[in-house]
Amino acid sequence: MRAARPTRPARLTTLTALSLLATLAPLTAAAPTASAAVPRPTLANTGFEQGTTGWNFTAGSGTATNNPRTGARLAYLDAGAGKKIWQTVTPGTAGTFDFTAWIATGGSGGTFTVRVNGAVAGTAALPGQSAYTRYTVPRVAVKAGDSVEIAFESGSAWVNVDDVAVHHSAPIAVTNPGFEQGTTGWNFTAGSGVAGNNPHFGSKLAYLDAGTGKKIWQTVTPIAAGSFDFSAWIATGGSGAAFTVRVNGAVAGTVALPSRSTYARYTVSRVPVKAGDSVEIAFESGSAWVNVDDLMLSPAAPADPVVTSSDPKVAALFDWAKRKANSWVQVPGTTGPLNVDEGQPGGSGSATYESSYWAGYAHRSAYYSRDMAHQVAGASVLGLNDENLTMLRAFAASATPEHKYYPVWALNFDNQTYLSIDYYNPNNFVREVPAAFELVEKADKAYRWSGDSAYVNDSALWDFYRHGTKEFIELHDGAKPNGVAEGTGNGIFSGSASYEELGNDHFAEAGDSIGSQYQAFLAMAALAGSKGDSALAAQYTQKAADLKSYFNSTWSGSGSGSAMIRGYSTSGTSTTGWGKENSWFMPMKKITTPGARNDAYLDYIDQQASGAGKPDNIEAVTYLPDTYFTYNRNDTAWKWMQYVYDRRDDKHPVLQQGNNGDYPEVSFTLVSQTVEGLMGVEPDAPARSLATASHLPTGMGWLKIDNLRLGANSLSLRHDGATRSTLTNTSGPDTYTWEARFPGTVSSITVNGVARPVSTKTVDGTTYSYTTVAVAPGTTALAQAS
Repeated sequence: MRAARPTRPARLTTLTALSLLATLAPLTAAAPTASAAVPRPTLANTGFEQGTTGWNFTAGSGTATNNPRTGARLAYLDAGAGKKIWQTVTPGTAGTFDFTAWIATGGSGGTFTVRVNGAVAGTAALPGQSAYTRYTVPRVAVKAGDSVEIAFESGSAWVNVDDVAVHHSAPIAVTNPGFEQGTTGWNFTAGSGVAGNNPHFGSKLAYLDAGTGKKIWQTVTPIAAGSFDFSAWIATGGSGAAFTVRVNGAVAGTVALPSRSTYARYTVSRVPVKAGDSVEIAFESGSAWVNVDDLMLSPAAPADPVVTSSDPKVAALFDWAKRKANSWVQVPGTTGPLNVDEGQPGGSGSATYESSYWAGYAHRSAYYSRDMAHQVAGASVLGLNDENLTMLRAFAASATPEHKYYPVWALNFDNQTYLSIDYYNPNNFVREVPAAFELVEKADKAYRWSGDSAYVNDSALWDFYRHGTKEFIELHDGAKPNGVAEGTGNGIFSGSASYEELGNDHFAEAGDSIGSQYQAFLAMAALAGSKGDSALAAQYTQKAADLKSYFNSTWSGSGSGSAMIRGYSTSGTSTTGWGKENSWFMPMKKITTPGARNDAYLDYIDQQASGAGKPDNIEAVTYLPDTYFTYNRNDTAWKWMQYVYDRRDDKHPVLQQGNNGDYPEVSFTLVSQTVEGLMGVEPDAPARSLATASHLPTGMGWLKIDNLRLGANSLSLRHDGATRSTLTNTSGPDTYTWEARFPGTVSSITVNGVARPVSTKTVDGTTYSYTTVAVAPGTTALAQAS
């Protein structure tokens, strides 16, 4: 008899194992008696939902319905040797793959084996484990036309199998990156080893005793060419130690480790490797002890923008931020833990990670909707378009009717599994109203940077936009019916109206939720326009205008500064004063009407955030530069950018998080604030256009960015003060239409010395003069205002 399925939180997703596999796996399923190579094939019937289709079964094996992991069916092997379930596939292309399956067993002795042309290429022995556990046969190298058999073979007890999958192997992988398996995979000299007395996370760490000549290292061999970042959490008792990466014996990058007794994260950036290289990752001793933990590899970002300036601080800030942000990107195909958090440091199993990046606490194996929304623009500047798309799609898939169209709060890096610390069941999970709207807004942002038509053509994303701006609001508008989405006032596990989740306001409606709803309406209008649905675009443009009018005429009251309303309780009582997110999100999301009242509120926010009302956590402060750049308050915005950067080495208030700079939102937002803030870039890759306006603060004479990726092109942009801008279309197939904006009303604008027509417009309360010019690939346009 097979064991009953253990109780656990439901895993809800619109992507079935079969459809996910079809996307990822260039292998073809063979019929039980024959196979044929095709260019882009898939494995058949991975969840056994089609019964025996595609699989072979001996006597004593089959499919059943009594204990599936997901869906309605599973495959089983009865107790006793000699029983087998298998499928033969034929690769259409060469590659290296990981084969995975979820398996439950009544005892030991069974095996999960992959054979290539009859020879065992890898096997996983199955212990007695009655709860479904994910097993992997890793890094199986195949050639086009090989015969690849995926087999499950019986032992002393029953075996249940479900959700078989095949993934591209990670191009480079480290064994035992957190030292949880002791010395496995690593080499140690005398005076070094593994201990349990002071891990960064988990239960173990590696250490080097004081004194030179001690070393810990691992040598890995890439299976594909690429460029990678190598990161590790390190604490030291003194200076002189080093974290070094060598390729074929030559130093490819090194970090000198300072004296810092608490853990911080260090990175060797952008190391190029080729398939078959010998890559050594080494930690070498200095004058004092060194502790090392939690190594991570990241693919170098597709874009490598470079900032130069008359102010060396902004160049240093941007260089630090882009490197730090890149170090949080996951290598697709990496096998990593699931559901790691401070209460469950070992996690609850493992999975194959997909395209994603860290957004949230570094001691949890997940990315968060709020953080990810704020990191989308910075990720776009770094060319992390695949990551943005797959992460946004994963959140979209989670916003089901059962969840009342809330997206889940956090997803593991497999892009499927809800983080267990924040999700218990469909009625009990963390959810905050602004995130549902921000994900719609930021999907449009990612679209404007990447130009990827999936943002308007993908059905899961499109359904998310529509439900999130219609049914979501209708389902959450009961306490104060007015067309504004509400929280429950009962905490984050039942739905919070505000990101300021530690306050005691118990809001039904909050400034950050209504502001985010306004931006979601605008995003929906823009996305509908790009999709060609002009009627829907007009409908949402009007909805946004109506909401903004209602906010300024009624919702926010008539008071100014500290007297502006920032939320309503479930009983309808209004609240004024300082509310952190539910204060600054109102002007940041542009729902406040520009003018004297908005100016007074911006003054109030800066005053509060500069004094006793300053948030304790640095990630909350990262919104302030965005708030002030929006209204051309460039000196204030730059002040807050510097505040965040200057405190990057301060200890974060959450113990396991490390330093402020090791919170991912810090680096990603500094990247976007340099480009969209200081340089005023407004991208529209689908329309092959962009607008720019200098937002240089007082004392910054010029600022330039090279290798700025927009759609399929690379651009260079330079601002000299507020009256001279230069755009070069460095490479790529497309001509871009450039709207060169200059603050105020100017008498003339020349482009490459030739007078151009001058127009004016008001953007967020600031009057700009502008001209438009087509910039073809390989050409430069210099716009001068006078």
